[in-house]
Amino acid sequence: MKMNLQFDFLVDKEKNTITVKREFAADRQLVWDCYTKSELLDQWFAPKPFTTKTKSMDFSEGGHWHYAMIDPEGQEYWGWTEYTKIMPIDFYETLDAFCDSEGNLNTDLPRAEWHVQFLDKGENAMVETTVTYKSLADLEAVINMGMKEGLESTLERLDDLLPTLK
Repeated sequence: MKMNLQFDFLVDKEKNTITVKREFAADRQLVWDCYTKSELLDQWFAPKPFTTKTKSMDFSEGGHWHYAMIDPEGQEYWGWTEYTKIMPIDFYETLDAFCDSEGNLNTDLPRAEWHVQFLDKGENAMVETTVTYKSLADLEAVINMGMKEGLESTLERLDDLLPTLK
């Protein structure tokens, strides 16, 4: 990450939330596209050295994104994102879960509500993401799974991708 770009990872154990504020050296429309188009998500949405592949995506209210993060040995870790509300270029809301390759949710792992907001910050874009869990135990589980480190690495990959898209 470029040192002058904002990155905040805030945990609120009373509200069972994680708030991530992340600035990118690109305009809001381009950053929005990187978050909402599978061909772009597949280029950055996984921590190094993982890669991402989309099985299916329908970016619309009631639609979904079914994807896998793949480790260097080929092991796949599947995710399911259900889009619940979309206000183009401003924000979207999702229900996020772990699943299998067929899209069956893994109820043993935490599910979360995500609110992803896109803001202008001068010439840059700011993405403010609030992730809400049902319980403190769920929140602590994802923190212990390395969510902060994983997000930091993932968002650095977006930093690397953005200049190639301008």
